[in-house]
Amino acid sequence: MNQTRSRLLQVVALTTAFAMSVTATLAWARTGDTDVVDLPIETPVPVVASPTVPSAPAAPSAASPSASDSPAGSPSAAPSVFRLPTATVEPSPKPTYRPLPLATDDGTDHLLRHPEESQTRSPRGCTVGSRLVPTCGILWGVAPGARTESRGVRALADFERKTGRRQAIFHGYHRGIRQMFPTEQEIAIAREPGRKRILLLNWKPETTTWAAIARGDRRTDDFLDRMAAHLRENFRDRFFFAVHHEAEDQVRERPGSGYTARDYAAMFRHVVKRLRAKGATNVVTVLVHMAYVPHTTRSWFRHMYPGDDVVDWIGFDTYSYSEPGYGHGDFAELLNRRSASKPGWPGFYNWVRKRHPSKPLMIAEWGVWFSKRNPDHMAEFYREVGEQIEDFPGIKAMVHFETPANHKRQDSRVDSTPDALREYRRLGRLPVFQVSVGG
Repeated sequence: MNQTRSRLLQVVALTTAFAMSVTATLAWARTGDTDVVDLPIETPVPVVASPTVPSAPAAPSAASPSASDSPAGSPSAAPSVFRLPTATVEPSPKPTYRPLPLATDDGTDHLLRHPEESQTRSPRGCTVGSRLVPTCGILWGVAPGARTESRGVRALADFERKTGRRQAIFHGYHRGIRQMFPTEQEIAIAREPGRKRILLLNWKPETTTWAAIARGDRRTDDFLDRMAAHLRENFRDRFFFAVHHEAEDQVRERPGSGYTARDYAAMFRHVVKRLRAKGATNVVTVLVHMAYVPHTTRSWFRHMYPGDDVVDWIGFDTYSYSEPGYGHGDFAELLNRRSASKPGWPGFYNWVRKRHPSKPLMIAEWGVWFSKRNPDHMAEFYREVGEQIEDFPGIKAMVHFETPANHKRQDSRVDSTPDALREYRRLGRLPVFQVSVGG
């Protein structure tokens, strides 16, 4: 009798411990950490393992090994009457990167697609207008062989061969005040028979401060005058012209530094107005931001805008990271990257669409940094671009930055894996990216 009663009490005690353990575990699981949207590059997002419940009702001490640490049949693998199931922790909800509703002063959105137009099913006959804005669809381009000696004609040919299509935009970079551009090679790329392209040419002055250029630096003005003459004589085709892209890195908000945000805006205005005054009317200007949250959320960021009269397009450079942490996510995250430290920041796409609703947007540099530890991310990301692009009708051009190694030795080549290349080729064949720029 006493033996039976003792066994009954043991069963009741174990059952009670089981119920309390499950209740505590599930309560803890519901209070899991929220996702960190964005962290500084040097701070990785911690990977938190799913919690497990010990196999015995009594929790082991911190120094005690769990049952899974011991192989089956080993002396330390003690049998137990009850084995609790592993708790399933629901993942924290992902942050929303979708575009916010757009409200303009007159209640309209001049860049919203036509009711009959779908971004992934673009109507036939898409061309470009006087400011190179597509009548429908999105311009597709590349900066081929970036940071390599083969950039230019050979790199472009290689890229078009492996991706299976012509690029509508060719992105080239220039600096200083010695070389005239477009160069002969760039002109040949733009005018290749049967494969015409639009040039996107980036220029970084470098020889003096922004403030000095805005005041009329003699050497810079002489260069701009010679370039305007070069354009009148050798290249009257319309092309994209970016003045000192990603300038946020050089902003120095100190009086007299020559590199304040307002100095940049004044420099941009001076360059564009000088070129136009000298007859370079085929220049279509692009203001290219870095779209890096620690910059875009600064109080001076909005002061970089040179004015609607000298800015035709607004561009931004942004990349996806294959490893968890900063910049790891889908296409929507790429366009509206957020920061846990700046909860009021809506993301660059949302911000620029609200502040400059009439300006067409260009992703002037984009790509996926490949990682051998997560090689599938690149292909997955390209699939997501095709699935999500219709949610962002303000995007009118996308220009891939193709390099085997940037300054951090990161690789953005679209053929980093066979799956990645297949998905990128498939992406480039979508109707939305079929915009005619000439024969």
